Amino acid sequence: MNFNLDKIPARTQQPRTNGITMVTDKGLSLQDAKDFLSVAAPHVDMVKLAFGTAYVTPNLDEKIKVYQSYNIPVYFGGLLFEAFVIRNQFDDYLDILKKYNVNYVEVSDGSLSIPHAEKCGYIEKLAKLGTVLSEVGSKDKDREHITPPYRWIELMNAELSAGAQYIIAEARENGTVGLYRDSGEVREGLVQEILTKIPGEKIIWEAPRKDQQLYFLDLIGCNANLGNIASNEVISLEAMRVGLRGDSFHFYLDGDSK
Repeated sequence: MNFNLDKIPARTQQPRTNGITMVTDKGLSLQDAKDFLSVAAPHVDMVKLAFGTAYVTPNLDEKIKVYQSYNIPVYFGGLLFEAFVIRNQFDDYLDILKKYNVNYVEVSDGSLSIPHAEKCGYIEKLAKLGTVLSEVGSKDKDREHITPPYRWIELMNAELSAGAQYIIAEARENGTVGLYRDSGEVREGLVQEILTKIPGEKIIWEAPRKDQQLYFLDLIGCNANLGNIASNEVISLEAMRVGLRGDSFHFYLDGDSK
């Protein structure tokens, strides 16, 4: 840090296993990625090339290498995995991972209905090749399809057992599904029930909105794992993590670093 302040909570150090900030890259240019990392790299732990953007991104190989030059894992959005699976091109997907030297992979079933046993089979195969991030939580706003808490827990446990290193708790880019109501309000009962059965350090909570980020920092502490963070909000999130933003200003003044 640039200067000394008392009563600042202890952040985990890179390479982090918890306290993770996962950033969503929705189409940064090569120069944008370089500029972003020149400022934010110490606070970035993973970068996801959102949904299927990797397919249409110019200079993809160079861009991936820029992130990797900072020792930041980069991976393709789960929708790209689903796009290969629905076309019966899973082996081609493995070739793509090898071609770009990508050893983090997201396994999701948000756009494609995959039987859960089959999804766990993909996790098992991919876990032999690298680090698997497995996404859980309904993307459907229809209340008939909202996943109840007990089912979130069952799915998370099964996918961790299959080899997932982290579970991504779903919110999508706008933060209005899965963990959240249509308004973006946190489904607090769901979150707290999950945490009675699943270790918090194994969950990356998608939290694209400031109020959602604040909720998890207040509940879990400065080292909550947060995902779907916009590249231009990484520094402000890091300030909020350590009590240096108005919403979190009083979090640690009593000495409690959670």
